[in-house]
Amino acid sequence: MPALAEHNPNAPRIQTLELRGVTKAFPGVLANDQVSLDVRSGEILALLGENGAGKSTLMKILYGLYQPDVGEILMNGQPVTIRSPQDAINLGIGMIHQHFMLVPELTVAENIALGLKSSRGLLLDLDRVAARVTTLAQTYGLKVDPAARVGSLAVGQQQRVEIIKALYRGADLLVLDEPTAVLTPQEVDDLFRTLKQMRAEGYALIFISHKLHEISDLCDRVTVLRGGRVVGTNPAASMTRADLARLMVGHEVSTGQRRASHIAATSASAEVRLRLSDISATNEHGTPVLQGISFDIRQGEILGVAGVSGNGQRELAEVIAGLHPITTGTILLDGRNVTSATPEARMLAGCSYIPEERMRDGTILPFDVSENLILRDHAYAPYAQGVLLRWRTIASIGQQLVQRFRVKTPTLKTPIQNLSGGNIQKVIMARELSRQPAVLVAAQPTRGVDIGATEYIHQLLLGLREQGAAIVLLSEDLDEVLDLSDRVAVMFAGRIVTIVPRNQIERSQIGLLMAGVPPDSEAT
Repeated sequence: MPALAEHNPNAPRIQTLELRGVTKAFPGVLANDQVSLDVRSGEILALLGENGAGKSTLMKILYGLYQPDVGEILMNGQPVTIRSPQDAINLGIGMIHQHFMLVPELTVAENIALGLKSSRGLLLDLDRVAARVTTLAQTYGLKVDPAARVGSLAVGQQQRVEIIKALYRGADLLVLDEPTAVLTPQEVDDLFRTLKQMRAEGYALIFISHKLHEISDLCDRVTVLRGGRVVGTNPAASMTRADLARLMVGHEVSTGQRRASHIAATSASAEVRLRLSDISATNEHGTPVLQGISFDIRQGEILGVAGVSGNGQRELAEVIAGLHPITTGTILLDGRNVTSATPEARMLAGCSYIPEERMRDGTILPFDVSENLILRDHAYAPYAQGVLLRWRTIASIGQQLVQRFRVKTPTLKTPIQNLSGGNIQKVIMARELSRQPAVLVAAQPTRGVDIGATEYIHQLLLGLREQGAAIVLLSEDLDEVLDLSDRVAVMFAGRIVTIVPRNQIERSQIGLLMAGVPPDSEAT
């Protein structure tokens, strides 16, 4: 294990880090194809690319988790070998993973001390660790209590712990993988201030993000990957969002507000399609996860539900779909009481559901595309006649759905697990929307989906809205909520703290509500 590290601001930093001609192949997949890029001291380099473009593989090579088949890594012009994360750490490379590598039961100081030993012996002085953590936190605006248990911290605070942990180990270069994915707008602002300060002090930073507006706000240069190759490296200031999107996908993509300006607002007299009244629920341990949830959604309306992950959004979606029991309240679907109805009965009554975990809850991975297209519908016409499945009909309708929803698959008989995340999501959308539902519950519909598929899914949701459906859109992507919703609800600690028309609330207000600041309070 490495000795206890304390970053010396006067020590030589990584002046340049270069990946030159890096190629990495897996069975049937060329993940990186002659990739070359560099990042310099005092610079933030954005790394963009769709899912499957090769970003993750490249960063795993940089962090020693994979070895390149061809190519080399140079630090300050000299070749280096990185065979493990420990090698990367010793060279001054830190990785801030999208899914944090922390132990919830331990304190902040204990998490940072994990894997370290004192140069004076085996026992680590946690007081000394805590003091150093406090110094780093104050220096870089990463407010966190060294004695706090990590499991009690908000997501944004846990990310600060990860950054402090990397700095504690002497990182001169930080790789940040989708660091804003689970942050409130205020937390994003705080993070950007920290990263800009680090840049000013000479750190090198690689910033991976799908959010194009963040690139111009933060980064100096941007390298774009497509199909495992570098298709461009340019100053960030010289690239518009449309330029970046075009490089990422190879064709024009809409990157502005996705709602057409001519779409009329939902009429207050429109039919109520979904009504929740005083809904409460607990988890398997009896802890409240939903408390007093009430709202209506009308015909031709999208209600966007915003909130930091873990504040009851998943349970709300499952309650509406009939997958999570409630302790109080009623649910009406097109005026019909479905409070006690099964998921199947709710589907037959007109409720479709796009689950948050598409691999686990939305598909059966070994089944082929055609089989996944009829899940939950297979016992009903036109797919079944009595107890027998009508395979010709299944194939015919399946082919129509694949074409209509632009699913890229070799054949209908291809196991769905062989498709990309975006195409798996399109299969689920095809199945759920082909029923022409009265109500659609869409939980994280574009999570982990590339920009092209995201744009298409947004078009589908808006199209369904125009057809008169009521849509519950639960998303941790605030841009998605703001772009698509007629009204916005904000969840915190299992409660809806506000529901307002989209045009009557600003991003900053939503961010405060997501963080638990009461609607009538002012930020301090």
